[in-house]
Amino acid sequence: MPSLQSVISCQSDYDPTALPVDQANAIIAGVLEPVQGVEQLAIRAALDRVLAYDVISPIDVPPHDNSAMDGYAFAGQALAGAGGNIALEVIGTAYAGTAFNGEAQAGQAVRIMTGATLPPGCDTVIPQELVEVQAGGNLVRFAADAVRAGDNRRQRGEDLSRGQAALRAGRILTPADLGMLASLGVAEVKVRRRLRVAFFSTGDELRSIGEPLDPGCVYDSNRYTLHGMLRRLNVDLIDMGVVRDDPAAMEAAFRSACETADAIITSGGVSVGDADYTKQIMDKLGEVTFWKIAMRPGRPMAFGRISSNGHDAVLFGLPGNPVAVMVTFYHFVRGALHRLMGADVAPLPRIRVRTTTPIRKKPGRTEFQRGIVAAGPDGDLQVRLTGEQGSGVLRSMSEANCFVVLDHDQGPVAAGDTVQIVLFDGLI
Repeated sequence: MPSLQSVISCQSDYDPTALPVDQANAIIAGVLEPVQGVEQLAIRAALDRVLAYDVISPIDVPPHDNSAMDGYAFAGQALAGAGGNIALEVIGTAYAGTAFNGEAQAGQAVRIMTGATLPPGCDTVIPQELVEVQAGGNLVRFAADAVRAGDNRRQRGEDLSRGQAALRAGRILTPADLGMLASLGVAEVKVRRRLRVAFFSTGDELRSIGEPLDPGCVYDSNRYTLHGMLRRLNVDLIDMGVVRDDPAAMEAAFRSACETADAIITSGGVSVGDADYTKQIMDKLGEVTFWKIAMRPGRPMAFGRISSNGHDAVLFGLPGNPVAVMVTFYHFVRGALHRLMGADVAPLPRIRVRTTTPIRKKPGRTEFQRGIVAAGPDGDLQVRLTGEQGSGVLRSMSEANCFVVLDHDQGPVAAGDTVQIVLFDGLI
């Protein structure tokens, strides 16, 4: 992987004390390369895994010209110059999976079902609801202008041609993809190995669920939100619990995580003035930079790579406040982990909607407010904030269904203005 300093040296106006969100993401992307390791899985076991190689279609899809609906197949040339009604003799029936044994001549038609192979001599299908059936089903009449030559025909290879890439490497396989693979007769695929991610919280004040709360202590919520967010990414998790503020314990935790995982995520211990040893240990074990990112919430963050006993891992040091942990994860770590997984994933899509209330904002930082988006009286989407937006108010994330994203140079927002949102659906 490229060194962190070499990537940073290519950044103009780099200022680690006021780093814009876009620049931080660019640095992270410049450092990371996908993990190595590929395994072959049955397609039933490949859901949400990252495809390692292109899947090339071994067949044409569909494998033959077929009917797009129930109706009558005939030669479209019968429509040329025809006026008024057309009458065709029905000479048989074609079913899906059972082809018609014969060939339609001029003036003849074949009753055909959806998906059935078009009989020789036929290239057009008239829907059954547009015909008048006569002579006990042996004759059909229809208006010549009810259909055009070639209508309602699915052509061989229309969806995929043999030798064409059906799915590209880097794709995270969906249920629809598994169905496509099955339709091609592909039973197994090669996927990237799962990413291994270790995570822990730091701080003497933290207690795990089930432990008594001593005065001045709080329950550790960050490990549970991190666990949930990482589960959505289908990675192998290594929960290392709470690590106390002790140099030996901290170094042991980092070394253990580094020797067993591809990526490490910590929460807490990266703010200026914190009474901890996190920064010292990070500096000791590797190449790590400490940023004050121009964003709210989530200003302090560490990023880099550490090594131990011949193993190395990418490190993300997140803030300690619960909302800041979630915001920095979704807007920095999630994309970085996808890159490490070898996944080709687009940035989170943004939607423009109206805000029902004014929002205070100073230019010079990106803000990720928590909002509730819903249809307004006119049916158009509108968003309102959840209320108190402090970085420790985890309820603001629990109640929200979107981020309201206010960009770096944006100023105050008036009620009725449009803002950009990122929906939580499928994300959180």
